[in-house]
Amino acid sequence: MSEPNSSSNRTAVPQAKEAMNRFKQEVASELGVNLKEGYNGDLTSAQAGSIGGEMVKKMIQRQEEQMSR
Repeated sequence: MSEPNSSSNRTAVPQAKEAMNRFKQEVASELGVNLKEGYNGDLTSAQAGSIGGEMVKKMIQRQEEQMSR
C-alpha cells in the first residue's frame, strides 16, 4: 500500500528524471501528441494513456534486447 501523500509520478531513480522527461516528449512527438512544459491536464485520457503505454512498450523492448545479449 502506498504512503499517504505519496505521488505515483515520483521517479524511482531521481537522477533519471530528466531522461524520463525527454523520453516522454520523444514518445509523445512520435504519437503526434503535443506536450507542453509543465501542466498537461488538457490531454484526453486516450492521449495520456497512449503516451504511457508506448513508453512501457519501448522500455520492455529495450530490456528484452539487453537481456538477450
